[in-house]
Formats: sequence, structure tokens, C-alpha cells
Amino acid sequence: MKSLLLNIFNGRTVSPWWILLIDMGIVVNAFFLAFILRINVQLSSYSVSELAIGALWVFVTYLGSYLFYGSYRGVIRHSNYNELKLLIIACVTAFGFLLISSIFFNLIGFEVFHIPRLALVFHFLMTVMLSFAFRMFVREVYASLTRKSTTTNVFIYGAGDMGQITLEAIRGDKINKYNVVGIIDDNVNKWNMILHSIPVMSWEKALKIGQSKQVGVIILAINGISVQRKHQIADACLDKGWKLKVMPSVGNWIDGISNQKQIRDIRIEDILGRDEIKLNQLQIMEGLEGKVIAVTGAAGSIGSEIVRQLLRFPVQKIVMIDIAESALYDLQQELILSHSDAPFDVVLADVTNEQRMHEVFGKYRPHIVFNAAAYKHVPLMEEFPYEAIRVNIGGVKVLADLAVDYKVEKFVMISTDKAVNPTNVMGASKRICEIYIQALSQSGGIRTEFVTTRFGNVLGSNGSVVPLFKKQIKRGGPITVTHKDITRFFMTIPEACQLVLEAGFMGNGGEIFVFDMGEPVKIDDLAKEMIQLSGLKLGEDIDIAYTGLRPGEKLYEELLASKENTLPTHHDKIMIAKVRQYEYQQIKDKLDDLLLALKIEGSHLLVSRMKDLVPEYKSQNSRYSELDSQLLLK
Repeated sequence: MKSLLLNIFNGRTVSPWWILLIDMGIVVNAFFLAFILRINVQLSSYSVSELAIGALWVFVTYLGSYLFYGSYRGVIRHSNYNELKLLIIACVTAFGFLLISSIFFNLIGFEVFHIPRLALVFHFLMTVMLSFAFRMFVREVYASLTRKSTTTNVFIYGAGDMGQITLEAIRGDKINKYNVVGIIDDNVNKWNMILHSIPVMSWEKALKIGQSKQVGVIILAINGISVQRKHQIADACLDKGWKLKVMPSVGNWIDGISNQKQIRDIRIEDILGRDEIKLNQLQIMEGLEGKVIAVTGAAGSIGSEIVRQLLRFPVQKIVMIDIAESALYDLQQELILSHSDAPFDVVLADVTNEQRMHEVFGKYRPHIVFNAAAYKHVPLMEEFPYEAIRVNIGGVKVLADLAVDYKVEKFVMISTDKAVNPTNVMGASKRICEIYIQALSQSGGIRTEFVTTRFGNVLGSNGSVVPLFKKQIKRGGPITVTHKDITRFFMTIPEACQLVLEAGFMGNGGEIFVFDMGEPVKIDDLAKEMIQLSGLKLGEDIDIAYTGLRPGEKLYEELLASKENTLPTHHDKIMIAKVRQYEYQQIKDKLDDLLLALKIEGSHLLVSRMKDLVPEYKSQNSRYSELDSQLLLK
């Protein structure tokens, strides 16, 4: 019987004309019921012929209204608010017409179609109620037939619009695996309310009754919730053994459709990220409007996000430059699909190739350059300092010099917190870039405004710890952590790029802007939290292996936001670093010598030159540590 009904429902064998026929049956029966009520009230008789004629008149009127509005054409098992509203409009129209015609016929003395007004009111109310009940009955029967026996009891966190959309998405999905047993909200005025037959409660009450309700999942469906609150909820869910999932905001729905499949597992980025950054949109728009913008390293994690952020503004053209062919192609295809009318060009080129960059600058004449091209992996650069110098330093020098030659308005360089008191080749190479950029900007007669932005680790960037841990968890472990006490500052990719845009239009040039990275995170704690969010148990399902610090790796990164080494700006998350000033010609000569030495000198001599340029560069856990001892003896 169940399979037969499902075949009828799923095959949609019930024609709309059958639905109209049922609706008309409701209309006629409601008419007779209305007269029974009316006779009981008025205690008067009514002839059978007059009753039949009245029923026919009502039938024809409602039929015409239903046909006009098409209220019978919806799929009954999926009836929603809009279809019910259409049904009510059709009934109101028919009722209004009958009422007006009854008054008119009474005035002209035409008694054939005279129907008592009280009977019309009773009939209208019963028709609406019975038609509504019919649709809800079919909908609930279908939901009952398609509901899985293995559904998981869930709480929805949020009684606002997002929470109700989530509830509707769950109930409307025929392969739904969730059974909503409660709605949580932080607004005390909503507690103890009933929303769509579901009780609304506080978080504290949910924690108390969750076990008795056999809850297995919490679905976050609330806009504007703070990251701190998310963290508290996540911790409580982990303690209770509940899975935490998220219903994305409307702007992030896949294909623009709301359904139960949109609900996803919460990610570590959701917890480690911070509250939304308030940007000076007007200042950024004025700075970008009508401009040609070059983004180097455009196919990387930071570069590609900068491109996506720039597409929100009325730029003239975005020139995406990268040497990574496959990644650049992927970005091009993404933008063709998502921003087919966006003004962008892709350029496959090496930023260290001065002649090639001359051609690019000469062709496009960029007004603004965002330089995100760099080698960033500490262990690899420690092994191959030649490449760190050639790409990180040589590339920046080529681009910065061309920016001056072609009178670029603004040049924004992406740096790193590892440039602060560097302990490795990568950090030292980025500090040398900062020194050159700052010295060049202060050399006089320069039209270009040079800006450096410095921030820490970016969640989800290529090769960063979070994607690595995800891969290791997927493989079944172990998760590799270099040291139990190692800490890092983290920032999401969009957050970092938003601050890059904001900082890019601050100051007068020559500044090194550092970002407030929040509190440092223990990598060991991060690994444990990711294990728990994956539904696994440490020591049972997966282990953590401690591998020891890698060459050049710090145990703790510098706290960039300290008042001792920064100055405030108008943006509470952006500060100006207080750093030593350098004379341009002296730095230029040393960089020229360093880049020439690439052709003839080995790694130790090259790193020694870097240490001469950056006196605070002290190697740690590295083969170049002996150079620090030699420098002390001189």
C-alpha cells in the first residue's frame, strides 16, 4: 500500500483536473453545510429547488475563480505559503462576487439566485478551511511516507528567518534525514514560543534536554552570530558528542536554491575566523574606480581572492599575472563562469623576467599593482635560498622599479609576519623586500605610493596547516604537528584580502601596515579541534605525531599588534609598523650585488649577504646558524 501511494505521489499521476474536481466537491459540500448552520440559526425553511439553484450558482462562481487564478495547478504534496495564498485569493474573489451579486439581485427583485448573506459567509470560511485541510493532509501523508526511519533528531539554532528557511528546507526535502525536535534562540522573548509546531528554547535548556530528546546534530541557522559565540557552541557540542552543522546565508546557497543539501559540516575556518570587517567602501571605490589593476601571483590563494574582491568594484580592467599555468587557467575558467562580463585578462609570465614585465607594463599601463607573487614555504626556502632571493627579492625589485618607470599610482606588496625578527630564509627575503620598497618610496621624485601589508598565516591557503590536517584526517592519520607548544596567528583569506584593500588606500606611501591577527592559536589544539569536528576520537580513531621543529621554524611568531612596535590608524585592525629606516642608494647597491651573486655564489655566501642586509636575522634550527656565530666573532 505504501509503495502504491508513493508511486502515485512521485509519478504525479494525480492530474490538476482531479484536484479541481476535489476542490469543487469541497465547494458544493461546504455550501450544504453552510445552509444547515444557517437554518439552525434562523429557524426558517428553504425549498429544495432554491437550494439546488443556489448551489449551482456558487459552484459556477467558485469554478470560474479557481480556473482564473489556477489555484488547483500546484503540486499538492509540496503545497507552500504562496499556493495557499493563491487559494485564499480565489475564494475571496468568488465570495466577493457572490455577495455583490446577491445584493444586486435582491435590489432588482430577482429571487432566483438569492442566497442569504450569512450562508455565504459560512460557506466561504468552510471552503477555505476544508481546502486548506485537504492540502495539508496530502502534504503530511506524503511527508510521512517518505520520512526515513533512520532520521536524526536535531536542534536548529536560530528562530529568525534563516531558522525558518532551514526548517522549511528540511521538511520539504523528500530524502530528508533530519527530524527537528527543537529551535534554539538567544532572544529571551522567543523562549517557550511554538514555531511551526516546534518549541523554541534557550541554549541552556537545549543542553539540559538534548540527551532525553536523543539529539545528534545542531544546525546553526542564524545571521550575524559572533565567532566567539560560535566557538562556545562548538565547544559545548563537542562535549555533548553532537555534530555541529551550518546553514549558509542566502548569498552562499549553491545554485541559489534553498534545500536540505545546503546544510554543511562546520569548518575550522568558521570558528577561527573573526567577526565581519567593516571596510571603508567609499574610499576603496574611489581608489579603484576606472583603474587598470595588475595582480601578480594572481592564481595563488591570496592573489586569487584579491581578484575576487576587486571584481566587486567598478574597475576598468584586472590583469592577472602568474607563472603557474594550471592554476591560472583554473582561475580564468572560474571567472568566465561566475563573472562572464568582468573586465579581466590573464598573463602567463615570470615576474623575475624584466623584459617580459616591461612588455606587460607597456601594454596595460596599470594604475595599481598588488604584488602577491612569492615563494612562501619556510622549509623549502631554507633548502633553496637561491630561489627565495631570485623570486621574492628579484621579483619585487623588477616590479617596483617598473612601477616607478611607468608612473604606477600605487604599489601594494604582500609581506608576512615571518619578516619580523626573521629566523629563516623566507622571512629574511620578505624583510629585504620591505626594506627596498620603503627605501625606494623615500628616495625622492617618486610618484608611486608604495605600501607594504604584513600579516600571519592564512586559513586554507595553499600548503597551509589546515588543508594539510584535512588531508591527513581523510587518510586516517596521523596528524603531524612539529611541536606541542608551537603557536601561530591565523586569519581567513577573505579577511586578509579585505584588509589588504583597506590598507592599500591608507597613508601617503612608504608605510608598512600590520594587521591585528587576534590571539595566537596552539597548533596542537587546532589539530585536536579538527579531529573532534570530523567526528573522530583522538587516540582511538586517529593519532597526533610530533615531528620536531623544521629548519628555520619559530616556536612562537612575533606579536605584531603590540603597542611597542606599532602605531594606530583609523582602522582598529590595521597598524603601522615602527621599523628602522634605510638609505635607498645603499640598499639598492647591496641588492644589486646580492642578485649578481646568484650566478657565482653558493647557499652559505648568499645567506650571509642576507644577514648583512638584515642584522636581526638569526637562523634557528638551521644549517645557517653557524653564520651567526661567525658574525659575532668579527
